[in-house]
Amino acid sequence: MAATLTPVSPFAELGELRERIDRAFGDLFQDLTDGARRTWRLSVDVVDEDDRYVVLADVPGMDPDDVKIEVKDNVLTVSGEHSESEEEKKRNFVRRERRWGAFSRSMTLPPGVEADDVKATFSDGVLEISIPKPKAEEPETKRIEISRK
Repeated sequence: MAATLTPVSPFAELGELRERIDRAFGDLFQDLTDGARRTWRLSVDVVDEDDRYVVLADVPGMDPDDVKIEVKDNVLTVSGEHSESEEEKKRNFVRRERRWGAFSRSMTLPPGVEADDVKATFSDGVLEISIPKPKAEEPETKRIEISRK
């Protein structure tokens, strides 16, 4: 499911509720058998600044080389995989909340965003993606002549 970087709409809460339900049922039916491939949803914050949008995602314990950021057809996709170590596989967890496995998150960009202008930094387990806002061009005024019949 792709998110969109647009102003808040009256139905935004419904989308958020659906995401929460999807996560709850995804966790409920997650196959936890040895060797199973786990997936998780990357949580993001999107900040609207004067000249850009900033996407912030916490990916603690990950290396920037484990994260892939792509822009295709005006959709920003952040994906990657956080592997479980052999030592962790041998432990008998009573409770396990730290996430591991593959993740992918896609967001539709506003029209006019140039993929080459999107930049990303990684520091202390926080991924920051800077997306410059498209330049608002003044619409050209064209006068239409009225012809006589």
